[in-house]
Amino acid sequence: MTTGTQLRGPDGTGHHRTGAGATDPVRYPQAASPAVRTRRAFVLLILTLLLPGAAQVVAGDRRLGRRALRTTFLCWGLVLLGVVLALTDRSLLVGAVTHRWWSLVLIIALLGLAAGWALLFVNTLRLIRMSLLAPGARPLVAGALAVLMVLTSGSLAYGAYLLGVGRSTVGSIFGAGPAFDPVDGRYNFLLMGGDAGEDRAGRRPDSISVISVDAATGATITFSIPRNFQNAEFSDGSPLWDVYPGGYDCGDPCIINSLYTEVTQDHPELYPGAEDPGAEAMKDAAGGVLGLEIQAYLLIDMNGFEELVDAMGGIRMDVGGWVPITAGEIPGTDPIRHYPPDGWIRPGVQTLDGYHALWYARSREFVTDYHRVSRQQCVQQAMIAQLDPGTVLTRFQSIAAAGTQIVETDIPQDQLASFVDLGLKAQGQETRRLTIGPPDFGTPADNFPTYPDFGEIHDRVQGMIAEDARAAADGAVLHLDRAVTTSRLPAQLTDDQPTDGITEEYLQELATIGDDLTLGSLLSDNGECSPA
Repeated sequence: MTTGTQLRGPDGTGHHRTGAGATDPVRYPQAASPAVRTRRAFVLLILTLLLPGAAQVVAGDRRLGRRALRTTFLCWGLVLLGVVLALTDRSLLVGAVTHRWWSLVLIIALLGLAAGWALLFVNTLRLIRMSLLAPGARPLVAGALAVLMVLTSGSLAYGAYLLGVGRSTVGSIFGAGPAFDPVDGRYNFLLMGGDAGEDRAGRRPDSISVISVDAATGATITFSIPRNFQNAEFSDGSPLWDVYPGGYDCGDPCIINSLYTEVTQDHPELYPGAEDPGAEAMKDAAGGVLGLEIQAYLLIDMNGFEELVDAMGGIRMDVGGWVPITAGEIPGTDPIRHYPPDGWIRPGVQTLDGYHALWYARSREFVTDYHRVSRQQCVQQAMIAQLDPGTVLTRFQSIAAAGTQIVETDIPQDQLASFVDLGLKAQGQETRRLTIGPPDFGTPADNFPTYPDFGEIHDRVQGMIAEDARAAADGAVLHLDRAVTTSRLPAQLTDDQPTDGITEEYLQELATIGDDLTLGSLLSDNGECSPA
């Protein structure tokens, strides 16, 4: 009869083992020295971290270990596939993450992997046999295991949570409906910013821009339409022709931003089935003004814009001249006047928080509406440039929460994947700009937005698009010129440097005594800006 030494196996079962195998310190740590047991503990933890299931194969339940290893190799294969897709077909990868059902499957898979990895660490702890470790090594091993569980299972669970937040956000902002194709190789989006203030009858978009993006290269042009633009024409086939056969031409009451409220309140029947008839009307008007087909719109509620910028951590701007933070209106004044500004945004390179970014984009006191349009263009560019993957990942939850409150759009959810890919293409490229009014069309004295030359507008718009097409064909990068940019500030200017002797106190004194003429001269450069 053969005799042997009975040992308690690593899986807790009793069995007989004879020979050299019984002294294997990996599977049988009882006979090992304290130092070897400590090293063994950390090796098992590292194996569970890098190759989940390996610790069980070498020191525990081999069946469990083999199953875990198969899952591990499958996951690494899927990660490798994701990397390949990110390099070759990003839209397919983004589509899977943003799809309403595939994203749910991915959330469940991440939660399952998080739970499975945590159970493997617990099982590894049992294999380590804490009672066999030296007293001084036990807290080190326990602490290391806790940290590794947080880094692995915790990260997967947090990733599932963020994906869930993103899934909810996408579902709240984007609607159902079929994806649409580019027109003449471009996507054209109407971007509006406005609010329904207490002194307004309904919502009026004070910021009106069309973002035209080359579908192949991501090259972007921003066409800004001043809020006081008059006599707007409409795109072909627009139902607005039934009410305004000569265009939106009723004089001063018919500035273009009033069309939104006009249609929403008085003519919603023109767009049956539309969730936002006012936005549809603005798409037709902007398309007619520019001679482009507008495929979708985004409307940003300026009441929540401040929160979105704060969620991003602010926006870095190369600010032009001084910009006043407008105070309340003085009752009974005609024309309307305001109390002295509540504050000032000084020139220089600086990070604007939500409050100051909002006033930077909307202030037009002492200057013209075209200065404000230029600053709005800069803010748009800064936000696009700074919504990089790092910012989105680190501030995803707050950005998503702000986005659901302030963004309205008719872009279908199924289109999101291709647009995310388009945004990645646009990253790092210069956004060219054109204002449908001074300084790009005439001067303030010419009153171009009141009596626009649509032939000239359409020629300039098509000319810029043709330049994009030629540049893409030649593989060249377009350089900005005065016709498409308002950025002329010296790069070295910072908020710590002097500003030609002008101080906030001096400007405030001029505002207090009502010297608008001097203020207008001193602030004439506050439309010259760029993202920093």
